[in-house]
Amino acid sequence: MEVCYQLPVLPLDRPVPKHVLSRRGAISFSSSSSLFGGPAPRQLSKRRGAISYDSEDQTALYIRMLDVRVRSQVGFEPERRGSHPYLYVDFRTLHSRPEAARPVSARNVRRLLSFQRYLHPSRFFHGIPASNHLGYILDDDFTGQAKLLLQKVGNWNFDIFLFDRLTNGNSLVNLTFHLFNTYGLIELFQLDMVKLRRFLVMIQEDYRCQNPYHNAVHAADVTQAMYCYLQEPKLAETLTSCDLLLGLLAAATHDLDHPGVNQPFLIKTDHYLAALYKNSSVLENHHWKSAVGLLRESDLLSHLPTEDRLNMEERLGSLILATDISRQNDYLSEFRTHLDKGDLCLTNGGHRHFILQMALKCADICNPCRPWKLSKQWSEKVTEEFFHQGDIESKHNLEVTPLCDRQSNSVANIQIGFMAYVVEPLFVEWSRFSDTRLSQTMMSHLSLNKQGWKEGRDKQEASASRASEEQRTPATKDSNSKVLPQGSKGS
Repeated sequence: MEVCYQLPVLPLDRPVPKHVLSRRGAISFSSSSSLFGGPAPRQLSKRRGAISYDSEDQTALYIRMLDVRVRSQVGFEPERRGSHPYLYVDFRTLHSRPEAARPVSARNVRRLLSFQRYLHPSRFFHGIPASNHLGYILDDDFTGQAKLLLQKVGNWNFDIFLFDRLTNGNSLVNLTFHLFNTYGLIELFQLDMVKLRRFLVMIQEDYRCQNPYHNAVHAADVTQAMYCYLQEPKLAETLTSCDLLLGLLAAATHDLDHPGVNQPFLIKTDHYLAALYKNSSVLENHHWKSAVGLLRESDLLSHLPTEDRLNMEERLGSLILATDISRQNDYLSEFRTHLDKGDLCLTNGGHRHFILQMALKCADICNPCRPWKLSKQWSEKVTEEFFHQGDIESKHNLEVTPLCDRQSNSVANIQIGFMAYVVEPLFVEWSRFSDTRLSQTMMSHLSLNKQGWKEGRDKQEASASRASEEQRTPATKDSNSKVLPQGSKGS
């Protein structure tokens, strides 16, 4: 007998219980909430959807679509084939099987993994180009706004925070998928759509959302910046499809599973990662190995020859390792030497790879080159993460990293120093390499933002100085008021 799950419904403006958020795959956003006792479709303009969950069944698959009929625990089918404009199945629930759960047969797993092909075979797998693959990835309620914003993905003013809200916290998945589709990488490398989706979801989930800065939104922002650089004339004319694939993958995974603390902290606390990578590029090695692990777990590139696959993994590692800020001067010196000699030849594979490394380095620290509205948010987030590390160090009687001491530092001072000694030298050389409108825009924003932080710091210092004087002034007046009457009485 065909039945429907009747799940509890929470309005979007109410907080989701922690026990719900902690359960992978247990949250489903429905464009039409009528299945779960929600409002009628005509009311959707006022309410974008509902959050539903099953508090008992931990092995159920949670499906986001306009209307879903559920036949059994792992088997399901829509009311009418091809009638639903959106489908999303969270396949990760298949890989986190609880002890009490019944085993899922290989036949049912194959059925699930082929379900998306069953719904849209003519578009995805019969060689007929789709008008827009993204429509099947974004939630139906947000697809219009998100797609409209994605049309400006090559704009340097792209608001990743807004896009993250429009995609319900899935900015990294949707933006990266869109860029893969834009470059035709899915067809060129014959990537399986389901495996790609699963891989991107795993990447996004392996970023720690509790980090104020090093999280999936930062990865999405870096990926968008990387796309802007890949579109620059010198790169667009010479990069191969493999270069594009690796550039986007490196941007999306460059901070994978970042713990929210820096390398010196891991070393002085004898963290196992520091021992594993012998205190050298500890975080970057971890990001790289984590990315390779997800690539292999998802089997995204399993259809490629082994030699090609291993070579791509090594090149991916080389790109991610280049983001080690402690090696900034080494890369910058080499870049400056190439520019002085004028010997960069982008038809040379080694030179193209080096430029990809420099592009990723720029994308990683480009926040000060964004418009003030975006740059300020990133500055506050990274400083919050720094100060959090300092609080941990202080709590455990460790030497507090100077940059992380909230007692002696401010957002303005940290940003001014970062811009002057790290960001500006790198982007000056990048502008020499790629003297385009984008480079001019970035340098202009950098100058304005640095001036903005300086003015803010000066105002803050002036305000603090006035407050200090005001505190001293009343004490002086009180002292005089006590002395004068005594003098007059004596006369």
